[in-house]
Amino acid sequence: MKKKHLLTSLILLALCFTCFYRVQAQELPLPPFWNEIQEFKQQDSVQMPPKEAILFVGSSSFRLWPNMQQMLPEYTVINRGFGGSNLLDLKRYLPDIVFPYQPRQIVIYSGENDIASDTVEAEEVLLRFENVFQAIREELPEVPIVYITIKPSPDRERYMPLMRKANELIKNYLNDKPKTTFIDVYKPMLQKNGKPRTDIFIQDNLHMNEKGYAIWVKALKPHLLKNKP
Repeated sequence: MKKKHLLTSLILLALCFTCFYRVQAQELPLPPFWNEIQEFKQQDSVQMPPKEAILFVGSSSFRLWPNMQQMLPEYTVINRGFGGSNLLDLKRYLPDIVFPYQPRQIVIYSGENDIASDTVEAEEVLLRFENVFQAIREELPEVPIVYITIKPSPDRERYMPLMRKANELIKNYLNDKPKTTFIDVYKPMLQKNGKPRTDIFIQDNLHMNEKGYAIWVKALKPHLLKNKP
């Protein structure tokens, strides 16, 4: 009889622990941009993007580029820009929106929102980028990586000294890394007086209009890998 009561007590205790951990799990907040990433995965489950495409990944400067494929007709592209993401977010979601696609080339735009958080210096941006770069290299050692410089904008003009420093640090880091390209869009987006151009942005003075993206296309095209015949 005692053994029966003991077994019942153990079962009840196990059920209590199970319920407790389920409640705890339900209360844990989802990581940033979780829903956006799940939407990408849902799209992929319906129709997986083609392999050997050029993968654009990073923050909203990619996400809000609606006609990327039309502006790059010679290439097959996958756009996986998400939210106002930073390099930590990109690192978190590499297994979800980078590795599964087996891309022939990866183009990264990330780091701007790290600086705009007011908590991250240029050296930390470099460390975060190194973590992203090394994680990609471990999984996809032969895939060429293109990094687009952090862009200047009227809305974030106060951060420009930090942006220049972060860009320079990343440029120096990539200098001896094989199969990498550093694309400077910072200088072409400036006026002669050194301030950001105002005619290449939408109303928020942060994200670009088609004239802004045309600058990026001009800088990118010589370095993108065309589709195989």
